Amino acid sequence: MKENNPAISPEIEAFLEMQAAECGAARNTLEAYRRDLEILNDFLHQKGISLKDASIQDLREYLAFITNQGYAVKTQSRRISSMREFYRFLYSENQITKNPTDYLQSPKTQKPLPKYLSEDDITALINAAEATGPELRALLEVLYASGMRVSELVGLPMEAVMREKKHIYIMGKGNKERIVPLNEKAQGALDCWLAVRPNTIPRADKNKWLFPSTKSKQGHLTRGAFFKELKKLADSAGVKSSSVSPHVFRHSFASHLIAHDADLRSVQKLLGHSDITTTEIYTHILPDRLKKVIENSHPLAYNSDKDK
Repeated sequence: MKENNPAISPEIEAFLEMQAAECGAARNTLEAYRRDLEILNDFLHQKGISLKDASIQDLREYLAFITNQGYAVKTQSRRISSMREFYRFLYSENQITKNPTDYLQSPKTQKPLPKYLSEDDITALINAAEATGPELRALLEVLYASGMRVSELVGLPMEAVMREKKHIYIMGKGNKERIVPLNEKAQGALDCWLAVRPNTIPRADKNKWLFPSTKSKQGHLTRGAFFKELKKLADSAGVKSSSVSPHVFRHSFASHLIAHDADLRSVQKLLGHSDITTTEIYTHILPDRLKKVIENSHPLAYNSDKDK
C-alpha cells in the first residue's frame, strides 16, 4: 500500500490556475475542484496509479468507492463533473492521448424542490427587521425585491443604486450584468438606510460599499455576518430559523413571482440564470396555480353555490 495524502500534483495546480485565469472561477469553485481532485488523486495514489495514467476502469472503481462510502448522489455527480473538466484539460494540453472520462456515466440525480417561505413569513421577517434598524430592513427589502444572491447583495457598491433608487445594477456570476427594478418598499428602505449610513462607521463616505463594515477585509458586510443576523431575526419574528437563509429569500422571490403569474423568461432574467432550465425548478408551485385557473375559468367548473 502506498503512503496516504500525496502532495497536490502539478497537473491539479495547472488545472486550477487555468480555471482561475481563463474561466474566472470563483474561490469556492476552485476549492471544490481542489478537494474533489485531491480525493481522486489519493485514491489512485494508493493503487500506484498517477492521475495521467488512470483508465476508465480505474475511475469506475473510484466511483464505486465513493458510492460505498455513502456520499450523496449530488456529491458523486459533482466529483464526476470535476473529473471531466480536469481530464478535458489534460487532453487539451496534450498531457494524455485519450480522455478516460469520455464514456464515464454520471449517476442520475433528481433535483430537490427549492425551499421557500410563505408570503406571511416574509412579511413577518421584514416587519421584525424594521424594528431592528434601517440597515437590516434595507438588506431584506432589497433581497426580496430583487432575488439576488447573497454574495451579490453584500458586495453591492454604492453606484449599484441607480437614479431615484428605482433600479439596482447587479454584477452576477461570470461578470454577467443585469438591472433589476425595485419596488416602492425597497426604495423607501434604501432611502432610510442611506440617510443614516454616513454615521455607521468611521469615514463611511470614503467606503465604496452600500453595506460597509470595519469587521471584514473586503470592507463590506460578509455573507456569514448577514446569515447570523437573519437567524436571530427569524427567532424574534416567530419564523422557524432552520427554514430561513439568504438563499431561501431568493427562492421565495422566484416562487412568489410565478405564483402571481410572472412568466418564466422574466424570472430567468431577474435571477440572472444563463439557462432557463435552471429557472424551471420554480414551476413546482404551478400545480396549485393551474388548479385555481381551472376552477375559476373552466366552463364546466362549478361549485355548490353556483349550482343552487
